[in-house]
Amino acid sequence: MKLTKKSGITLISASVLAGALAFFGESVVAKETAIVTTEEVKKEVKKEIKEEAAQKNELENVEIKETSGPKYIFAFVGDGMSYVQVNSAQVYNGTRDYKDEVSLTELNFTQFPITGNMYTQDATSFSPDSASTATSMLTGEKTHSGVIGLGIDKTTILETFPEMLKEDGYKIGIVSTVTLNHATPAASYAHTESRNNYYDIAIQMAYSNFDYFAGGELSEADGDGTQKNAYKVMEDKGYDIVNTKEGFNEIKNGDKVYAISPDADGAMPYSLDEKSDAITLADFVEKGIEVLDNEDKGFFMWIESGKIDWAGHANDAMANIHDTIAFDEAVEEAISFYNKHPEDTLIIVTGDHETGGMTIGQASTGYNTAFNLLDNQKVSYDKFEDIFAEFKSNNPQATFDDVLDLIKENFGLVPEENANCASDEALVLSDYEYNKLFNAFEESMKPRVAETEENDILYGGYDPLTVTLTHILNAKAGIGWTSYSHTGVPVPVYAIGNNAEIFSGSYDNTELFDKLASLYLAE
Repeated sequence: MKLTKKSGITLISASVLAGALAFFGESVVAKETAIVTTEEVKKEVKKEIKEEAAQKNELENVEIKETSGPKYIFAFVGDGMSYVQVNSAQVYNGTRDYKDEVSLTELNFTQFPITGNMYTQDATSFSPDSASTATSMLTGEKTHSGVIGLGIDKTTILETFPEMLKEDGYKIGIVSTVTLNHATPAASYAHTESRNNYYDIAIQMAYSNFDYFAGGELSEADGDGTQKNAYKVMEDKGYDIVNTKEGFNEIKNGDKVYAISPDADGAMPYSLDEKSDAITLADFVEKGIEVLDNEDKGFFMWIESGKIDWAGHANDAMANIHDTIAFDEAVEEAISFYNKHPEDTLIIVTGDHETGGMTIGQASTGYNTAFNLLDNQKVSYDKFEDIFAEFKSNNPQATFDDVLDLIKENFGLVPEENANCASDEALVLSDYEYNKLFNAFEESMKPRVAETEENDILYGGYDPLTVTLTHILNAKAGIGWTSYSHTGVPVPVYAIGNNAEIFSGSYDNTELFDKLASLYLAE
């Protein structure tokens, strides 16, 4: 299906946006008028989209027309990011910036003039997965959890918004902090019954002909061992595979490239664990702009911070917050581009679902929070699991007393007899907390964690000591968790730029596609 920019528009006053945009500086000038589709046009477009999907996207090809719709679109997805993840990052920043006040330091994207609320359920659950939610956001159709780019029948191919744009000559970039054949990035180009068909997805990635991929590596690039390496297939399809900092710096406009973080081990490291000279998500977005920028049609970038979700699964607030802040820094690169092209650019920031049932405020701290305590955590749960695994390997007969120094070094927590060593009295373990840690340590030292209902609830399949440490420190800070999985909490939508107004209000995630497509589909 080909897209054309939308005709049949109406003008409404938007001078109110000028004040809301002031935080971007003098380089941003709000337009006197903003272009939005009429309700009649939006309803008709949605009807056409639904009919087109039912007919396997066999809409008649049309010519591209001049339009005032966005030429450049940035769509940022914080995987597992809902309202609490966003506000936790703001509370954390505010706690550091205003030590004697209860005050937020807002993220860049929360200051956008347009906000919306998006519902996330899929065809099978109110607690959906990333495959089905990303599919809905990019095709306008519901599907089963675990399914990418296929309809409810798991057969009908649903053409994605970036595929439509690519067919019309737009440049397309896909960026993720996790593997590029993982669910959310894959939903932009792949069509498969299971998100776990990693090799098949990687091959579809190679055949997508998208212009720029960046971030993590590929999962199962060798397939079953007899199949051609997926990186080789990418190269056969004209992609330069770059995985060094030197090579990254040499990437230039117009290159067809897959840029991989030199520090990636599958996914990129958590922001909390990054080296000081690491290539960050923001760097990959900045490079994507350089590669994709053109004076012809424009470009679309689908950018995911995937490990916000992973930290939510693990109930690690500090890793979650730091990756949300890094995500905001990546959005800042798009804002810089927007400041140069305010009339032609649209930026959307949202989540795909919530992960972990994260809360600000929990049972043991009542109405108090102490986010400053989180700074005592020096590494993510993921890195600490590696540190502790090495400790166990070197000390197979270790006792709980033997691991206390490791706990203090990485989380700041100390038993009562060492209270004088605590940087804050709140970091001294109560008897209840001490016993929880002791029991978790004992479980972790076993060759295999016992598969019991209690252990499932306490540890969620993670290393018992590690997840108990994050639970205790999070609770002391005033952060709670209800799940190791996804929840049905709606997600926020933030928008700025050309036609941003249509992303306000509350709506289903399928309507994100409808709204994007309404800017381009002609009758």
